[in-house]
Amino acid sequence: MKKEELRDQLKRGTILPVYVLYGDEVHLRELAENTIANKAFSEGDLRDFNDTEISLSGEGDLERAMAAAEQLPMMASKRVIRVTGVRVTAGGKNDTIKEDHEAKLKAYFERPCPSTILIFVADELNGVRRMGKLLRSQPGAVDFASLNDAELYTWARDRFAADGISVSDQTIRYLIDVVGNDLKRLTNEIKKLTCASFPSKSINVELIDAIVPNRREITNFELTDRLVRRDGPGAIRVLRKILDDGAEPVMLLGLISYNFRRMMMAASMMQDGLDRREIERMLNLRYGDQEPFLRFARQLGTNGLSNILCRISETDIALKTSVGGGGPAGSRMLIEVLVSELASAN
Repeated sequence: MKKEELRDQLKRGTILPVYVLYGDEVHLRELAENTIANKAFSEGDLRDFNDTEISLSGEGDLERAMAAAEQLPMMASKRVIRVTGVRVTAGGKNDTIKEDHEAKLKAYFERPCPSTILIFVADELNGVRRMGKLLRSQPGAVDFASLNDAELYTWARDRFAADGISVSDQTIRYLIDVVGNDLKRLTNEIKKLTCASFPSKSINVELIDAIVPNRREITNFELTDRLVRRDGPGAIRVLRKILDDGAEPVMLLGLISYNFRRMMMAASMMQDGLDRREIERMLNLRYGDQEPFLRFARQLGTNGLSNILCRISETDIALKTSVGGGGPAGSRMLIEVLVSELASAN
């Protein structure tokens, strides 16, 4: 099912007995999860006893969730069971749903409890593995892939329009360039800009510059996010914007080097068989960044990342020895060439 199909179904009041929500766009995934749960209950239902979340963090958790799904609701028409922490990984080591669970899941999917809405929320759902295929094959399976710039633009435009805000297409695109592809942050900034636009109800670039915080702050993943998604044009656009805001190329190179060193650590730990959750904790990865970051580290491996770090080191030496012409123009050219190469690394 596509995101749009899910939205239309819920608008019509149609609710399926089983949903599988997966993909990198965490904000929309959470929004869908909560909307499904809200639609399941009617006024007067005793929700506190019928809206249950079970995280798959230990042995027997899935069995506990399936048993809860078979229970009748208490003083309500429906019961919602949210199963979080679902993982079916490429390697299988960190799976929280395993092939041992196949018979139990298939049996429930064939005859789901009519008074239960069972929602699986997957952090990782490999489409090649058997259990990943089983979950993805459900009629209520929805892939929440990261939004591209066009989809982010539509999201922002529709929210401004709903509140009667006057804003040009160019200004919306400027806001997206400032915020990046973090949909949750974009939504929060739209709310703040909408409040700040009264009484004129008009938003321009100047208001964005005044209201949106940390516009010139270089975060640990802002530029690298484009690189790991193989978005060469986007990476160059972000890089040029940061440079135009006065950032030093040497400082930017340090940021890039820092993130690729962390990827090297992640690749090495995965190679050693370390648990994914432990890797995420040790590297302090933001939730929405975990999957693309680890996927990129896995694809490049320690050999590929070692080559990249050598290339970064070469650029560092070139910047400090004025190779490439020296001065601001030469330094800018060197780091743009590096970013273009990294965005196409494989």
